[in-house]
Amino acid sequence: MFDTGSTGFMLLATSLVMLMTPALAFFYGGLATKKNILGIMMQSFVSLGITTILWFAIGYSLCFSGSGAIIGNLDKAFFMGITSSTPFAEGRIPEFVFIAYQMMFAIITPALITGAFTGRVTFKSYLIFLVFWQLLVYYPFVHMIWGGGILQQWGVLDFAGGIVVHISAGFAALASVFYVGKRKIAKLQPNNIPLVAIGTGLLWFGWYGFNAGSELQVDHITVTAFLNTDIAASFATITWLIIETIKTGKPKFVGLMTGAVAGLATITPAAGFVPIWAAAVIGILASLATFFAVELKNKYRWDDALDVWGVHGVGGFTGTILLGIFASRLTNSAGADGLLYGGTSFFLLQVAVAISTALYAFLFTYLMLWLIDKITRVRVTDEEEDLGLDRSIHDEEAYT
Repeated sequence: MFDTGSTGFMLLATSLVMLMTPALAFFYGGLATKKNILGIMMQSFVSLGITTILWFAIGYSLCFSGSGAIIGNLDKAFFMGITSSTPFAEGRIPEFVFIAYQMMFAIITPALITGAFTGRVTFKSYLIFLVFWQLLVYYPFVHMIWGGGILQQWGVLDFAGGIVVHISAGFAALASVFYVGKRKIAKLQPNNIPLVAIGTGLLWFGWYGFNAGSELQVDHITVTAFLNTDIAASFATITWLIIETIKTGKPKFVGLMTGAVAGLATITPAAGFVPIWAAAVIGILASLATFFAVELKNKYRWDDALDVWGVHGVGGFTGTILLGIFASRLTNSAGADGLLYGGTSFFLLQVAVAISTALYAFLFTYLMLWLIDKITRVRVTDEEEDLGLDRSIHDEEAYT
């Protein structure tokens, strides 16, 4: 008999994570220019369909079956051998619930990348990218860290996706920026800041399912992850607001929301492994690190339109390193002791994995875009860019 409380909670958490993909579409859509709002929102929404089909066919199996060091096998392709009564997580929940929960992670991760190249990539090339980036980047890291692969065997920890989701997507975004190149008109004027606010609020709301749900049951770790998520995001939000106000002399609303997302991304790998007080420190350091990254991007004029690398890539990287410092077995006996508690080897392992993940995601994404360009044009033409993707590719307008 399944644990009905944990099963119900996990269904709710799954729904919350699903909501994050439309929320991301609102967040990115509001930040984009008027002529590209539908184009970037469609890149998020289309992942709901394509990634689900891919997950059903082979994705779940490649991530969570077999004993391979890097990737799974096809034993569970098309959910073979799994029924609604198949137990998972020591029999607490049905495996179908876990399948659905992890599918929502797979849906949003490649969508995160799209904010970096808004208004510059053809829809056909993006669809190819959406499929092969998951097959060759996302699925291997899921298996290696969460599916019994080599990194999990080595003791690498990532509670809810700092490595698997944010480092991989953030540094893939940076690679896409370098490959695709700059926009003709570099200055980006958000078309709808209230839409950004709606997206931010829904992302924050959904993130409770993203982090707390990763415990896969209802217990004291679930509560810790939930509270750590909110505390880190809150401290990051106010830290960003203070930094930007000091720098510009004006409190910026978009900056406030950017700080919130930075805090949420940074606490993700550590949410269920660190004490509550550490979440506050992580939130402060999250804004310091990501704000500096965005400033660095601006200095060198990397055209990461919506700061995906600075917020998600650097946020996930920072959170993974800080997990190596603040993790405590007193908080979670299934975790590890970080540098602060004498766990030097664990800290060095987290640093090494963060660096290697960033390098792999960057280099492989750049190579993948180069190969896709041999099949179909990746970058839009100057005429299409001038007209905007909404009109030139989708023949629709957000505002008539």
